Amino acid sequence: MVSTTRSDLAEIGESDVLNAGISDADRRTLAQALDFAASVYGDKLLGTGEPAYSHALGLARNIAELRLDADTRVAGLLFAVPAYLAEPEQRLKAMFGATVASLVAGISRVNELRVVTRTAALAKDSGPQNEALRKMLLAMVEDIRVVLLRLASRTQTLRWLARAPEGERRALAQETVDIYAPLANRLGVWQLKWELEDLSFRYLEPALYKRVAGLIDGRREEREALVDRAMKELSSALARAGVRAEISGRPKHLYSIYTKMRAKSLDFSEIHDVSGLRVLVDEVPDCYAVLGVVHDLWAPIPREFDDYISRPKTNGYRSLHTAVIGPEGKALEVQIRSHEMHREAELGVAAHWRYKESAKRPARKSDPFDEKIALLRQMLAWRDEIVDASDWIEQSKQAALDDTVYVLTPQGKIIDLPQGATPVDFAYALHTDIGHRCRGAKVNGAIVPLDYSLKNAERVEITSAKTGGPSRDWLNPALGYIRSSRARNKIRQWFNSREIASVIAAGRAAVERELQREGKRAASLEELAHGLGFDRAEDLFAAVGREEVGPRQLQNALRGKAQPAQAQPPQVKAGRIGKPDSGILVVGVERMLTQLARCCKPAPPDRISGFVTKGHGVSVHRRDCASFARMFARHPERRIATEWGERGSQVHPVDIIVRGNDRQGLLRDVTEALTREKTSVIAARTQTRHSVASMYFTVEVVDIDHLQRALSAIEGLRGVLAAARR
Repeated sequence: MVSTTRSDLAEIGESDVLNAGISDADRRTLAQALDFAASVYGDKLLGTGEPAYSHALGLARNIAELRLDADTRVAGLLFAVPAYLAEPEQRLKAMFGATVASLVAGISRVNELRVVTRTAALAKDSGPQNEALRKMLLAMVEDIRVVLLRLASRTQTLRWLARAPEGERRALAQETVDIYAPLANRLGVWQLKWELEDLSFRYLEPALYKRVAGLIDGRREEREALVDRAMKELSSALARAGVRAEISGRPKHLYSIYTKMRAKSLDFSEIHDVSGLRVLVDEVPDCYAVLGVVHDLWAPIPREFDDYISRPKTNGYRSLHTAVIGPEGKALEVQIRSHEMHREAELGVAAHWRYKESAKRPARKSDPFDEKIALLRQMLAWRDEIVDASDWIEQSKQAALDDTVYVLTPQGKIIDLPQGATPVDFAYALHTDIGHRCRGAKVNGAIVPLDYSLKNAERVEITSAKTGGPSRDWLNPALGYIRSSRARNKIRQWFNSREIASVIAAGRAAVERELQREGKRAASLEELAHGLGFDRAEDLFAAVGREEVGPRQLQNALRGKAQPAQAQPPQVKAGRIGKPDSGILVVGVERMLTQLARCCKPAPPDRISGFVTKGHGVSVHRRDCASFARMFARHPERRIATEWGERGSQVHPVDIIVRGNDRQGLLRDVTEALTREKTSVIAARTQTRHSVASMYFTVEVVDIDHLQRALSAIEGLRGVLAAARR
């Protein structure tokens, strides 16, 4: 057994601290937890060499000093029980209730990240990973009290490390500075934040720590007494002046003094906020009234006054800052602001932790994570005002960070993905090529399907093929393979590139057939392309595959009768408009041959533009057509203005796609719906995968309104998931 038992606690005053602010029933539960912890831990040691029971007492004391509820204090005492008991969750639930069991389980989950956090802290350029780690620590817990328990545990560990080897101290101190102290800062847990930073500073930079400590007159206890005296003097002076105000104060801790000296290249004599007071009042005029009282009470230090009320900072921060020679001739900073300004400074866009970390974090738009941090800070600030502790607990759980999931690579790198993301999303987040070749996945060593929803802190490993590409099924939202826009865009790009490749392949085959007919297999494809006005042979193949260049043009080029590479568009006759039978007007050209492009199949009232081809008149495209954009980029002089003429009863071919749950009679119902809308089908193709039918139609419509009526009729059919123009 350990040398310290529960009976010893009363003698050393530990019991009073642990029992402060809780009911008699909770105190009895806490006493039971103390006895149970002592029996389980015995003489067992943690990895740092600290006795488990001693650590548990220090952790629970830290939690009690934060004025958290009895369940959290009990969970602190039992933090390591799962490492020493079989079926710990069931036993803890039976003895201390479901809440304590859940909190202890949460601590165990967070502790499993120790390898990851330590690796990230030691890595070069670890800033983004540290930020991701802090987010993951908050996101992976359902109850914010688990994070507070982790911070309290790390504080106790750093205290113990004063007697540990230097190497181990440095590693844990670096991890604390990178991960845990910033987290405590963001949550506003100042008591732990200051001690975490100071102890880490002591272990990482012992010489600098001693130097800064030597520059400060008196120990922290003496400086705290000085702040208390200043608060009493100012409170009396404000009462005499009839100004109602709330005053708080603190001595600045060593790490904060050091970082300010380093960041602003200041000598210690130039720092006037080693100790400080904050005064909160109701209205703006009261701020200036307090300022007058402060300057009457103590002598102001020249050039140490800032009026951020009349001239707010760029982030909206407002306050009055002044420095004075306070009691015992010591410099003292005084901040004066209204309650509204204080709420904005602590929780709003001007929050202290935001601008303190602005140099370390890239500028960005409003971050939902920042907003949720502000909500958690607000919940922690409210805990003293809520009578029923269960209300605060429930509200803090509702503030969980649940819109992002953080998972790990086999090497321990953190990847953030949208909630509900799958291994396919993870693969594309790693690398586009890994995503394309993804064929399977393991999560924490176990094989999972590709539509598995990843959870926080899971370690994911992707199984990939040597060659190949993605499945079209991954784009089907009903199958749930992807949730991230990155994965969706990369998959679409892959299929688009394959469609372009197939067009080029078809064009190459057509060109080679013409070469064979003409008996000119040795002809230079590049010369042939240049003769027809293309920069590369691939551009010629693409144009042939899209039927923008026909067999006759190829034959003429091979026989030496090709048009010049830069054919000039027809001459425009000002003031005249041609009106051919196609129903398309070519501005300024009389009765010119036109044809609707097969790549985009325009139909009224699509915005259209013409492109002068060689031998086929004007090819009419939708203005948003990708093929038209590429041709126009190469030959801008061939573009010609076109518009729709009188529509009449002329029809235009349009491609549509219909997706639906495969069932008997679905194709029949779709074609009947098109027939009812007087829409002719001139081509159809269907395929079915994983019980989802994809039907591709080319239909003839008078205009887009006609098309929309047909699509609406199809979408109303049973089992149809979507119907859209391609």
